[in-house]
Amino acid sequence: MPWVDAFDRETASRFPELEILQEEPMAAHTTFRIGGPARRFARPRRPEELTALLELAGERRWPVLLVGNGSNLLVSDRGLDRLVIHTGALERIARTGETVLRAGAGTGLACLASFALRAGLTGLEFAHGIPGSLGGAVCMNAGAYGGEMRQVVTRVWAWFPGEGTAALGPEELDFGYRRSVFSGKPGAVLEAEVTLAPGDPEAIRGTMEDLSRRRREKQPLELPSAGSTFKRPEGHFAGTLIQQCGLKGARVGGAQVSPKHAGFVVNTGGATCADVCALIELVRARVREETGVDLEPEIKIVD
Repeated sequence: MPWVDAFDRETASRFPELEILQEEPMAAHTTFRIGGPARRFARPRRPEELTALLELAGERRWPVLLVGNGSNLLVSDRGLDRLVIHTGALERIARTGETVLRAGAGTGLACLASFALRAGLTGLEFAHGIPGSLGGAVCMNAGAYGGEMRQVVTRVWAWFPGEGTAALGPEELDFGYRRSVFSGKPGAVLEAEVTLAPGDPEAIRGTMEDLSRRRREKQPLELPSAGSTFKRPEGHFAGTLIQQCGLKGARVGGAQVSPKHAGFVVNTGGATCADVCALIELVRARVREETGVDLEPEIKIVD
C-alpha cells in the first residue's frame, strides 16, 4: 500500500484539524518559484502538533521534508513523493526578558527583526532583508552584511528522532559558516530564543533602511531566486569568480546568472529545476577549470 494511503487514514483520525493538501505545487512555496507537486502537504499550527506528526511519520517510515519560507530550496520538476510539512503557521513571537525574544520556527526573519525594532532592541538589523524563516535560518546559520544567527541565538528548542524535544545552547548548536548541528543530524527546530541589546529605534530603523537600499542596488530582488547560489569560497567571492570567468548573464533555459550580481542564479520566467541545475554545473565547471576553485552550492536541491 502506498505511504499516502496510510498517511491519509491515520492523520484523519489522529489530527482531525490538521490542514492537509494533496498534490500541492511546491513552486508556490519556494522563493525560486520552481517545483512540482508534493503528494501530501501539511500545515501544523502548534509545536506539539508538529512533533506528534514527525513522531508518527518516523514510526511509519513516511518520507518527510520540513519547509519554512522555501528561500534556500530548489525542488524537482517531478515533484516530491513525500510528506512536506510547512512551518509557516508556527510564527508566535514573545518578549521573554528585557532583551530576549522567543519565536516559533515559522516566524519570518523580517517579522522578527521588525518586532525587535518596535521593542527598541538592536542586533537583528542584518536579518531584516533575509527572506527565510527562523527555523531555516538557525539550521544554516543564515547571515548577511557581517551578521550571523550565531551572534544572537542563545537557545533553540528542537525535536530529534528517537530523542524527543531538547533545549540546545550555543555550544550544542555547533554553529559554523552556513551550518549548524542540524546540518549533520536530523531534527526539527520548534522555537528559538535570541538575545539582543537595547538600542535607539531610529538608529535601528536607519540601519535597516540602509541595508535594504544596498540590497536593492546590488541584488536581483526583482526576480525569483534562492539568494546566493554558492557558498563563499575561502579567500574569494563566488560572484567575483563567476564574473571573471565571463559567465555574468549566462543562461540555460529560463535560468540565468544574474547580470546584476553574478552570485545569484535567477528565474527569468518559466525556469525549471533542470535548467537551474544545468546552469549551476556549467558555472562550477568553468570556474574550476579557469581558477581551480570548486564552488559549493549554498542552495539545497530536493527531489
